[in-house]
Amino acid sequence: MPDTPAGDGDVVTLLMRQHGDIRNLFDAVEHTTGDERRAAFRRLVRLLAVHETAEEEVLHPYARTVFAGGRDIVRDRLAEEREAKELLARLEGVDPEDPKFLPALAVLRTEVTRHARAEERYEFPHVRRHTEPGRLTTMAAGVRAAEAVAPTRPHPGVESAAGNVALGPLAALVDRTRDAVRKAMGNDG
Repeated sequence: MPDTPAGDGDVVTLLMRQHGDIRNLFDAVEHTTGDERRAAFRRLVRLLAVHETAEEEVLHPYARTVFAGGRDIVRDRLAEEREAKELLARLEGVDPEDPKFLPALAVLRTEVTRHARAEERYEFPHVRRHTEPGRLTTMAAGVRAAEAVAPTRPHPGVESAAGNVALGPLAALVDRTRDAVRKAMGNDG
């Protein structure tokens, strides 16, 4: 993960900045070719995977209980996350230079953008409104900690805090080992 800007001390600010980073990575993938596109796509996959895992472990369980309707809002976000993970997992198996890649990426981008907007409209404002500033800061630290040990690839079907606790460590170990091997071979992007 990139260094945390000083203004990311609150969980909502941190997650919204990451949404911007994700949009920028989609742009980078779409507007590059060859190895540069492959590297940008690997960075996108990693950020999406760790970002969603952290939301599933820290934000969603809290939002589910902190405001009226939170349970329904979180249920909808988790369904969107599962769909995006499924699309991302399928796309991961396509060479970024394959003619099928960019159209599939466009579908993924649409779904991820729709999901981010829903979080920004329906979940984040409620969390901010119903949470003391100190708690928002603690949650940001929790998100960063979760991202530090999260799987770096999509794992559809693991969209809950309990699922991440049960299956996440093994998935993270496998993913991070793959990342280390890729880096050692000079293909880390």
